[in-house]
Amino acid sequence: MNIDSIRKDFPILEREVYGRKLIYLDNAATSQTPRCVVEAIEKAYFNHKANVHRGVHCLSQEATDAMELGRITACRFINAPSTDEIIFTRGTTEAINLVASSYGRLLQDDDEIILTVMEHHSNIVPWQLLQQRKRIKIKVVPITPDGSLDLDVYRSLFTRRTKLVSVCHASNVLGTVNPIAEMSRIAHEHGCVICVDGAQGVPHIKVDVQQLGCDFYAFSSHKMYGPTGIGILYGRRELLEKMPPYQGGGEMIGHVSFSGTTWADLPYKFEAGTPDYVDAAAFTSAVEYMDRTGIENIAAHEHSLLEYATPRLLEIPGLKIYGTAPGKCAVISFLIGHAHHYDTGMLLDKMGIAVRTGHHCAQPLMQSLGIEGTVRASFAVYNTTEEVDTFISTLARIAPMLQ
Repeated sequence: MNIDSIRKDFPILEREVYGRKLIYLDNAATSQTPRCVVEAIEKAYFNHKANVHRGVHCLSQEATDAMELGRITACRFINAPSTDEIIFTRGTTEAINLVASSYGRLLQDDDEIILTVMEHHSNIVPWQLLQQRKRIKIKVVPITPDGSLDLDVYRSLFTRRTKLVSVCHASNVLGTVNPIAEMSRIAHEHGCVICVDGAQGVPHIKVDVQQLGCDFYAFSSHKMYGPTGIGILYGRRELLEKMPPYQGGGEMIGHVSFSGTTWADLPYKFEAGTPDYVDAAAFTSAVEYMDRTGIENIAAHEHSLLEYATPRLLEIPGLKIYGTAPGKCAVISFLIGHAHHYDTGMLLDKMGIAVRTGHHCAQPLMQSLGIEGTVRASFAVYNTTEEVDTFISTLARIAPMLQ
């Protein structure tokens, strides 16, 4: 790949922060957006802004076509069997809430759910909310010292009451990539459904939901060079057909009367109200951009940056990296001695380097690690070895100030 050419697609990388060229290493939170995606948004607003699925006029039909192309694109991108199994949401969080609220209604008191200690809050709190409505028991899989899931414990947690597993594809803190296909097989052997938080998966891994064998897969556009406020939930048709609607209103109905209402067919049963058809169209552009670049090329480049940065970071006295599982994504969470993660992040920011600090919406994981939070650097396709050099040399310079 020509990284210099790729960087030109992202105008924000040309800006300065505190008089220094921006080095953006917070991609696990939100990736930057290429010009073509913003142009797709502009095109939608300036050429065919109209409500979708409802109008006979030309603009409405064009907007509908653009939105449904986004659904087709998502279906192809993760190799789902049918577009009927692709539901637009506001992001991964809403998608998991949809599963917890809707599929959760099918669960019974005393049923069990298996989560892992490395989950993002968006894959913990929705199940706790379900727990407040039903007497559901939540079991948690721990991690091994390198940050891998303890699969022996995972296997041991299943009982006849276990009905669902919900797990992240990759940890936003540790970078650990979980063996979803194996976990799906084990879950299905026990008659359980498995839901996957793919927010950190799709930007870095070629995802095939049929090969993974999962029943639900959720992800967000804004972590894969797309617009904010739009996401995808894939669900197996037979499960979606059994699930009651998540929200009520326009678009998701078949027929409404005061004596009763029927629901629309899939996937519209779960898409109440006017959808974000503009960002759905822009999502297509983001996927096409990733396709042109090549997900394998993106992954290889990010991995090369990870391999380049890791040993150099460990040369800084007192620096500890959290998460060393083999095959991890290009995420490095670390602390320097007794320095507070916030102080480290603030000093880096003053040097024009954007990293993440805090618990990364993974407080149970931090508690299991015995820390309050970390500094996190995460790479994307537009990052360079020169940026890594600047990042590390800056860290080495400020480290003595922090300890």
